[in-house]
Amino acid sequence: MSVTAAPHEAASPAEPDVVPCGALAAGTLDAFVAAQGMRLQWIADGEPIPGSYWGESEAGLQKDTLFVRRDTPVHSALHELCHWLCMDPSRRQRLQTDAGGEDIEEAGVCYLQALLAETVPGYSRARLFADMDAWGYHYRLGSARAWFEQDAEDARAWLRRHGLIDAEDRPCG
Repeated sequence: MSVTAAPHEAASPAEPDVVPCGALAAGTLDAFVAAQGMRLQWIADGEPIPGSYWGESEAGLQKDTLFVRRDTPVHSALHELCHWLCMDPSRRQRLQTDAGGEDIEEAGVCYLQALLAETVPGYSRARLFADMDAWGYHYRLGSARAWFEQDAEDARAWLRRHGLIDAEDRPCG
């Protein structure tokens, strides 16, 4: 596997330094998530996030709903959204917190979230890579950017095989 994820060890919401969903312009994330076919549910500050695999401020998934708070990292919301996009309807219907899937699917999720980061107003692929590195993703080549640019052929192939990107690496569907 070329990518693994581990939760950050920081106890303070200020660490690691990642862009939170609340930093995006009002309505931006709502419109983006709706355009992907999911529902977005904002959770009040300090309240537990339903369906969060990692806990704390990390995004949560239950069926077709993505749960976030203002302090949820944008990269976390994108990651969970991409897990949902990579599932068939049967898995989506059963989805409760743990997206499951194989290692290659996880790589596909990470690659897809990098592609989609460019389409979120107020966010970017470069910022996503910085946020992923700060959060604690671990890559053989040492960074999210290096993995994406030099070591992600297996992820691209998986996404193409499942009809999630085209031959030019553009998201489809």
